[in-house]
Amino acid sequence: MKTHALMVLAVLFWPLPALAQGPAQPVIDPHAVLRAMESAFTAVADRVMPSVVNVSTVPKRGAASGGEESERFKEFFGEEFYERYFRRRPREDTRASGSGVIVDPTGYILTNNHVIENAQEITVRLSDARKLTATLVGSDPKTDLAVLKVTSPTPLAAADLGDSETLRVGQWAIAIGNPFGLDRTVTVGIISATARTRVGLATYENFIQTDASINPGNSGGPLLNLDGRVIGVNTAIVASGQGIGFSIPINMAKEVMRQLIARGRVVRGWLGIVIQDVNDDLAQSFGVREKEGVIVADVMRAGPAEAAGLRAGDVIVEFGESAIKEVPDLQRRVAAIPPGTVVPMKVIRDHAAVGLKVAIGEMPTEERVAVVPAQGDQAWGLTVEALTTEIARRLNLSVASGVLVTDVVTGGPAERAGLRRGDVLLEINRRPVADAAAVWRVLAELKPGDVVPVYVHRAAGGGRNEYLVLERPGRP
Repeated sequence: MKTHALMVLAVLFWPLPALAQGPAQPVIDPHAVLRAMESAFTAVADRVMPSVVNVSTVPKRGAASGGEESERFKEFFGEEFYERYFRRRPREDTRASGSGVIVDPTGYILTNNHVIENAQEITVRLSDARKLTATLVGSDPKTDLAVLKVTSPTPLAAADLGDSETLRVGQWAIAIGNPFGLDRTVTVGIISATARTRVGLATYENFIQTDASINPGNSGGPLLNLDGRVIGVNTAIVASGQGIGFSIPINMAKEVMRQLIARGRVVRGWLGIVIQDVNDDLAQSFGVREKEGVIVADVMRAGPAEAAGLRAGDVIVEFGESAIKEVPDLQRRVAAIPPGTVVPMKVIRDHAAVGLKVAIGEMPTEERVAVVPAQGDQAWGLTVEALTTEIARRLNLSVASGVLVTDVVTGGPAERAGLRRGDVLLEINRRPVADAAAVWRVLAELKPGDVVPVYVHRAAGGGRNEYLVLERPGRP
């Protein structure tokens, strides 16, 4: 318990003198209240401690440090600890360390993917000091979860799993893990926030934020409520801050774990679209409010979305009769739907509502979720030319029509819009452009201060289409 919390509780429950008028006030013993809280915390620790394990690994020889994934965790855990515990070195005696929680008496253990990533050997140390060799049942980098299995002659102590959907900000939160190798450390705090997205650790994020102390080595350990039920799997901290830790909601973990145990991988729903958020500049052009829906920047050929009639420029505002507000929201909802399910959706197309039905496909194994970040908040200083078949072939472009941006003036409106050399203009203000004359004709119709969407093909990053926002300079 923190000292300031104890002082506040003592003041709140200190016996007050009876008022001169009215019934006598009940006398509350603050020490009894504090002892009751103390008993609640110790009861949770006693109950769950046997199910928390230390997970250590020996990396594969020559295993890489994990690329972008490792860089994200290095940022959250801090350079020094990451280099010591998580960086994959070829030396056989190098070990990575983290935590895990036993979720089934037969030996299934839930932990983080980054704890066991690239592991050649995985060892689990139980609360009774026994060391067991663990096998990897399956892992899911998109949620940073993994399931291990150990074999024991007797049933193991398993933690009870709770319901993270019922969490409320301000509830007590208890973390148990092995920070810096300090086995079974217990810390207490509160739920600071729920449904945190855009943290940058995983593809599918819906984190619980807590100020219960979480440190490097806590990864994979449980976050608990006062009933001793697991409500989250501790994942990361913000190394540059204090009291900012993140935990994967147990409801998400339960579904991932179920699939990993059943088939060794996670099957997710898939639409086959590239999407981006609706920012303030784009909202008016598409006939929606800011943070109302997500824009379809591109539709993949022969995918479920194309078959359903979804088009680039549509704004998905409802999916399965639930409102959609941002990219992570739609990502999670689509991924959670079994392939083959037909789902109704509502889109805004040319400022009018359109109802569609889509048969969800299965996300390809190596498919990267295509998300286009919002770019350019002001938008002309540019030079263009018609895109020919020869130029498209030479530049290795996947489009054969449109207008090629050959130069962008530094500091000009086009640069402010996010346009770059090599971009191919496909539409301006929802009108197709096939040559330079068409570009200038559409732009000449704009009045000073007009803001319009520009649909471009961007060769960088393997080729993708996205919308930018262009504003004609001058005052309206």
